[in-house]
Amino acid sequence: MKANLTQINEFLDNKAMAFVGASRNEKKFGTQVFIHQQKLGYILYPVHPEAAEIQGVTCVNHISDLPVKVKSICLFTHKQATDSIVEESLKHGITQIWVQQFSETEKTSQLVQNFLQANIVTGRCVFMYTESSGMHNFHRKVNKMFGTIAK
Repeated sequence: MKANLTQINEFLDNKAMAFVGASRNEKKFGTQVFIHQQKLGYILYPVHPEAAEIQGVTCVNHISDLPVKVKSICLFTHKQATDSIVEESLKHGITQIWVQQFSETEKTSQLVQNFLQANIVTGRCVFMYTESSGMHNFHRKVNKMFGTIAK
């Protein structure tokens, strides 16, 4: 199930968000998105089970360690981890969740349907809807040309 533009904009309006999937390796996709979101002015709270910090930002080890004020989270995880993180996020009161394209499972679709009070963005790449450049800007143009960009 792919999110629509209203869902995407609602998620991106949250300037403070938790972030799962960034690592200490700057070449990893999740870390590239983390750096990009920082440059756009987002206040990020990285969640990492082992790292003390990502890109100079102190990490928390678990979603339950996040400040209560954090109501949105970006997930750049392997499929095997996605659903448990979505469930843990919902239990923690996080209602704005972006599951990066290709990280979702069948169960993720069920969670979207079962938690209608939450805005769970699936099937989309965050770079397509933020001020990206280079290859990501090219991908956005291709998506627009073929009509696959969210409406």
